[in-house]
Amino acid sequence: MIRVEQTEDLNLFVKIAPIFYKDDLLYVRPLIDEERKMIDDKHNPFYKNAKRALFVAYEDGKPAGRIAAIVNYRHNEFHKDKVGFFGFFESVNDRDIADLLFRKAEEFLYENGLRTIRGPISPSMNDISGLLIKGFFQEPVFMMPYNKAYYIDLIEGYGFRKAKDLYAFYLTTANKPREKLLKLADYVRRKYSIELRNFSRKNFEEDVKTIHYLYCEAWKDNWGFVPPTYEEFRYGLEDFKTIVPEELVFFAYKDGKPCGFSGIVPDFNQAIKGLSGKITPFNALKALYKMKKINNYRLLTLGVLPECRKMGVDLLLYIRSFEVVEERNGRGGELSWTLEDNDAINKPIMKIGCEHYKTYRIYEKKITPP
Repeated sequence: MIRVEQTEDLNLFVKIAPIFYKDDLLYVRPLIDEERKMIDDKHNPFYKNAKRALFVAYEDGKPAGRIAAIVNYRHNEFHKDKVGFFGFFESVNDRDIADLLFRKAEEFLYENGLRTIRGPISPSMNDISGLLIKGFFQEPVFMMPYNKAYYIDLIEGYGFRKAKDLYAFYLTTANKPREKLLKLADYVRRKYSIELRNFSRKNFEEDVKTIHYLYCEAWKDNWGFVPPTYEEFRYGLEDFKTIVPEELVFFAYKDGKPCGFSGIVPDFNQAIKGLSGKITPFNALKALYKMKKINNYRLLTLGVLPECRKMGVDLLLYIRSFEVVEERNGRGGELSWTLEDNDAINKPIMKIGCEHYKTYRIYEKKITPP
């Protein structure tokens, strides 16, 4: 077992992930540079209010597992608790290896005054959250977790129990919204004078600030949510600036003021699968060709200000999201993720014809003192 400190070890921490998915036809290797950014405590502004420790376990001289222990100071200030997190967990199917990784994470969190460990969260709930527990039948969608089914036993075998489930839904463009919903959406638009407009690259900074405001206000009461600083939020969107078309992100306005927004991303996993985590001069043309062939999408985020939630603004955003994907000749898209008990979101999603097709779980346990 080593604690990752040096640059070469950081590279190892990121690059060992495919070891655990050998011969797994569904696995999509994330881009190495993107994963490095999530653990880069020198440049990622998330770590201005957090810190992490990275561990790699070995068996017979070969990497056998990894884990990150994460202290999120903003979480504990916002929620008034003493919760730490584990993330980026990978392991061979060996209880001793997994237990060793969890123990190391617990020790680090305990030393930092925390008394509960929760995860997998990599590195925050504004990033990649949860363990896949239902839906082991197709490739993961962009920025959603994927793991071996035996991870469930490794995590629960250490004493973790369910904290919260996250749902993912799917809607195909063949399953068009019913005429009744379309008429209701039109009624909502007229009654409340709601206008929709697309994101504008010309007004990038201003529009990002608007999204940040809406995101923090719309999600502030959700379980586990911690509003990101503007610097964190802006950092996370930088890569999307040039690759996400303007029509995939749009705002709802009421009386000239933003009241909601929706953000869709192409399922970039369709383009990066098989690239071994890197876009190089040798595979760039292949990646570009596959980018143009993407036909699957993900509704990454949708939020409505609390005072506007009973007006049907969410319905307008869902309908427009469907229309945009249809206009781009997409076959459909994933809506993910939502909290299992967020009926105000889940019920409307089901009403427009979505299928709950995957479930992810966040676990937690009391930390055992060293």
